[in-house]
Parts: sequence; C-alpha cells; structure tokens
Amino acid sequence: MEQNDGISPDGAETPAVPQAPAATDSEAAAKPNLPRWLIVSVAVLTALVLVGGGFIAGTVTASALSSGRGACDAESVANRVLPSIVTIVVGSGNGSGQVITKDGYILTNNHVISSAATSGTVTVRFSDGHELPATIVGRDPKTDLAVVKVEGDDDLQVIDEGDSGSLSVGQPVVALGAPLGLYSTVTAGIVSALGRNVPVPSDDDRNAILVGAIQTDASINPGNSGGALVDCRGRLVGVNTAISSVPGAGGQNSTGSVGIGFAIPQAIAIPLAHQLIEDGKVTYPNIGADLIPIPHAVAEHFGVEYGLFVQATTAGGPADEAGIRPGDVVTAVNGQAAANLDVLTHVQLTSEAGDTVTIDYVRDGEKYTAPVTLAD
Repeated sequence: MEQNDGISPDGAETPAVPQAPAATDSEAAAKPNLPRWLIVSVAVLTALVLVGGGFIAGTVTASALSSGRGACDAESVANRVLPSIVTIVVGSGNGSGQVITKDGYILTNNHVISSAATSGTVTVRFSDGHELPATIVGRDPKTDLAVVKVEGDDDLQVIDEGDSGSLSVGQPVVALGAPLGLYSTVTAGIVSALGRNVPVPSDDDRNAILVGAIQTDASINPGNSGGALVDCRGRLVGVNTAISSVPGAGGQNSTGSVGIGFAIPQAIAIPLAHQLIEDGKVTYPNIGADLIPIPHAVAEHFGVEYGLFVQATTAGGPADEAGIRPGDVVTAVNGQAAANLDVLTHVQLTSEAGDTVTIDYVRDGEKYTAPVTLAD
C-alpha cells in the first residue's frame, strides 16, 4: 500500500534528509517544505509500501565484522535468520515480522496488522511454507510497532538480538522479509545514517515517529514492513518500517526502493515489544492536557502562525500545575515549533515521567513560558 508518510498527500518534493515534523492538510501551507515518506507495507495497496529487492552476497572477515567494513556473507546470514522471519497476511495484503520468543510471539509494524484490529484475520506464513493463524497481542500506533502470537508450536526459531546502539555508519547490514508477497527475500546494503527522526502516518490522532531510526540503502519495498534488519552475524538491529518516496511524472510518488529506507532500532523495538506482550499496550508520560492543532486559516485569530489549542487540562495535572489553562495556545515544546501533534509524540517517545519540558504558549495575545514536569 502506498502512502504519503507524515505529510499531506499533495505531491510535494521529498528532501533527502527527514528532519521536520509532518503536517496535516490544513497545516501544509504553514510548513510548505516538509519531508514525505512512504510506509513499508502492502495491506492496502492504495496506502502503504513494503520492502524487498536484489540479493547481494559477499564474504566477510573477522576484521570486517569488527570494523564495519566490507559486506556481509548474505548467504550465511540468510541460512541462519530466515527460519525466524515470517510473512504476515492480513486480508489481501502482507507484511513481515520476526519471531522473538519460542512460544510464538512475533514482532512487526502496527500498520501491517492495524486493519485487523477490529475485524479480520491475521495469518503467519513461515519460511518453510507452513501457516498458522495469529492473534493481535498489542499494538502501539505512536511507534508503529505491534506484536502478534501464533499457537500450536512452542519451539519456534527465535531471531538473535543485536545491539543497535553499537552500529556505525557504513557498516554492512542485511534486510529480510516479504516484499510484494515474495516471502523469504534477502537484500543487503549498509547503514547509511543513524539517528533519523522520521514521521510516518498512523491510525490514531497523530503521526507515528520513528525516533533515532536507522537509515539503510538495503533494498526495501512494500511488504518488507515489520521485517528484520540484521548485522553480519544475523542479529536483529532494526525493524524495517518506511522508505523515502521520490515524486515522478504528474507529482506521483514512486512505490519502490530508492535506496533510502528506515528501521526502528532494536534498542527501542524490543523493550516496547515486551511491554506489549506483558500489558497489551505501551504507556507514555504526558502533560495532562488535551491539545488539537489550530487550522492555518484561523491561526491569525489567536495571534499565532500555528499552534496547539488547549481544549482541556487535567485538574492537578502537569499542565494545570504549570499554570496552563484551557483556551491557551501552545506554540513550542522544548524550543521545537508546535505546528502539529508530532512535537508531543516526540517528547513522549524520548522522555520519562518526572522529566521537565519547556512549553511556550500564548494567552490573550501575551506570550508565556512554563516548565512542565511529565507524569505517568
């Protein structure tokens, strides 16, 4: 499924580096040069895109493994890892995933399975061709992660866990998944960059944000969503989630790999997966206020170019204690423009309860700044 990641679907050009937050249609005029991204999944062919591509085999020495130079022995990696990689079928579309426990818990992207959250079925196909029905254990729209579980096999091969924090730019990696339904596909490349913050569409009231994402040139196409990015030893370092799009004729975006893909780091994905397994959801710190973006057409009425309107605050909550009131307009959080809800999502994904954030807001034309201590 092809989708314009995090930005209004209007065919704007895609910058090479994703840094700015995404905007809704009504906010696009205020932020005209924001990046566009394609989600990597095929469940709805009009909405998302998955990962796949060619196979690059090579040899790797012990020094190459330790230094990050050279290329992975993709054949060896494939033999080791593919039994733990699955194709996830939802309706007429598919995504990918990896087995993270022997008793059947599988990590994938939320956008791969979200259409089956209220109705529909999820089927998991293993690399040897056998299939099992799966149930959704938990999903987190803010990070685009989800966990499903299969029954009937308590001795599945589990993917080894790596260390995304030890990755370096230029290090060889391998991507595995089911691009366009072609299950057990293997592609190879390098870590192109680290620490990208990439907004992608979600199914809740705001975009998901891939915080600190791994950028790779390993070929990723629709259907690779939720699949594994591994190091040369076959250890999971990321969950492939999104690719960059390039506008073509008539402003239409390409739907295949252009050599710029993004994976959620293992250091983020695995702890969240275990929260989903234990609680069925992920909890985040909050400021104790209900905020909505102000349409650009009416922003001038509040004396701002953009902002988040405070609809309500929780009595005794962080915002209330800081003096923020309903009717105020938040214009920045930690110095980042509050043009849309992505700025709050980023704070939630990178902070803990007890951390203090700085909020700039406007009340009756006057500007104020307040420290707000996040709560559970």
